[in-house]
Amino acid sequence: MLDRGLSLSLWGFWWNAILLLRPAFSRLRTFMWFATMVAGVTVRVELLGVTSLVRALNLRPSLYTQLLKNLHSSAVKLDQLSALWAHAVLRLFPSPLCVNGRLVLVGDGIKIAKRGKKMPAVKLLHQQSESNTKPEYIMGHSLQAVGLLVHAAQSVFSVPLAARIHEGLVWSNRDKRTLLDKMLGLLDILAITDPFYFVADAYYAAGKIVSGLLKQGHHLVTRVRSNAVAYLPAKPKKGKKSRGRPKCYGKKIKVKSLLSDTRSMQQVASPVYGERNVTLLYRVCDLLWRPAGRLVRFVAVVHPTRGACILMCTDTSLDALQIIRLYGLRFKIEHGFKQATRQIGSFAYHFWMKDMVPLHFRNGNQYLHRKSSEYRTHVKRKIHAYHVFIQAGVIAQGLLQYLAVVAPKLVWDSFGAWLRTIRPGIPPSEFVVANAMRHTLPEFLLGSSKIDSLAKFIADRQDTRNMRIFRLAS
Repeated sequence: MLDRGLSLSLWGFWWNAILLLRPAFSRLRTFMWFATMVAGVTVRVELLGVTSLVRALNLRPSLYTQLLKNLHSSAVKLDQLSALWAHAVLRLFPSPLCVNGRLVLVGDGIKIAKRGKKMPAVKLLHQQSESNTKPEYIMGHSLQAVGLLVHAAQSVFSVPLAARIHEGLVWSNRDKRTLLDKMLGLLDILAITDPFYFVADAYYAAGKIVSGLLKQGHHLVTRVRSNAVAYLPAKPKKGKKSRGRPKCYGKKIKVKSLLSDTRSMQQVASPVYGERNVTLLYRVCDLLWRPAGRLVRFVAVVHPTRGACILMCTDTSLDALQIIRLYGLRFKIEHGFKQATRQIGSFAYHFWMKDMVPLHFRNGNQYLHRKSSEYRTHVKRKIHAYHVFIQAGVIAQGLLQYLAVVAPKLVWDSFGAWLRTIRPGIPPSEFVVANAMRHTLPEFLLGSSKIDSLAKFIADRQDTRNMRIFRLAS
């Protein structure tokens, strides 16, 4: 337990939050090493893998191998850790975004460049992006991630819940799962029982996603492709009933035809996040969509500067403006990716597999069903280490957001630096909170090592020959 003085500090809030994840670890020592790693990810200033964690916490150099061993440890129950973190987020954040009594989850994919010849799951990936700063093809890892939208003060942001590498490895030639199946599997791992809307881009506008979500009582909000078609409900036949199943689908309609007559569309002030003095045109139409096998709601939207698009929601009771607003918040997960890549370093892992068959440039999937059981075990162990490192980054980023929401004044008081623009009423960014945590770390370790288990755990493993920064802080 923490004393009252420590519980009112940033590190006290941080430690009380991460304690909720203790059941995901078979041993207390494994949990303490994981908490140490998350602390290192939180305060480091360089994104250079595990070595940066050793430098950030001033650990003894010999403990580098212990950190690596902990990442590979089977005592870390990864799926349970992700589920506990999802439940912790719902418990910690005071106001998750709710629409129609449902939570709002966002999902998307991200591709991380990796050039290691002995890194499992690295493959040639195509990047679909309008940015000219990205090459069209890269060698790397393809991940899918899920976040929860949270409302705080005047802003909305995406709290990351989990991310997994979903391409590059084929364990069996009978495995027919697609990225859509794996996204549904990731949602199942989170074990969120409350009903939610899942907001995703047009790639996820598919029957598998719809049926998988509806089976659990959830709904999909997405954008449909321009070549999508739908159907009017079939008109009941008059007269004597004929043999066979009644006709379900009526007249076929090209969904993009909903955009053809803009003069008959409704006008409304844009409900999109961050937009002011913008007027949208929209039309709502409930049609039968074959991939869903049911009636869904289509919303054709014309934006004055961003062009036209067609949104779809499987919940026909959801208002059209709410559908536009929810899809407009989908970019929040992409902003979270930017923070995870540039500020947190969630994907900055460099673990090689010593006995792996070296990869060739422009290599595709790695087929493992003919490999030995020992080789397959080694690959699984390495992928587990990648995922544990990624989950540590996910948790570190979420805890920074948590501190920004529950203790913004304490964050600014501990910031210890100058910032040109401070927006009142807006929670501080991950950069600001990480800087505050970095400034208060020496005080936490030097002043709390006798009463706090984590402070004592880290302090006992620090390099006493190189304590200059802590002496200056004291």
